[in-house]
Amino acid sequence: RIQLVESGGGSVQPGGSLRLSCRVSEYYRRRHYMAWFRQAPGKAREGVAALLTGAAGTRYSDAVKDRFSISHSIPENELYLEMTNLKPEDTAVYYCAANPYVTGSDSAGSLNAARYDIWGQGTQVTVSA
Repeated sequence: RIQLVESGGGSVQPGGSLRLSCRVSEYYRRRHYMAWFRQAPGKAREGVAALLTGAAGTRYSDAVKDRFSISHSIPENELYLEMTNLKPEDTAVYYCAANPYVTGSDSAGSLNAARYDIWGQGTQVTVSA
């Protein structure tokens, strides 16, 4: 079974930056959706950013648009999330997720957690002064 392993979390001050990585244990020959989600204590899991590997399209939540950037490296077989201008409300456990079932109608991936059935274990991001 394919496994996802996140890394790169940590503690930063407001305005700081972090880069999260998600390594995929096996190589997907076909395009697939990948996404980052986050869950803060007492809150529901929310979609942050998504993409379709090998394609140009990306999708972001309004909360992180213009501050976060999602990307994927085919040679490294890794998903990344570049986070800049971090705010205390970005504090959460961040998860990467994968969905190998690509539909022609979606060129960027969904921010709906129910669409993904492969998940990593999560990495903690804490933003505080």
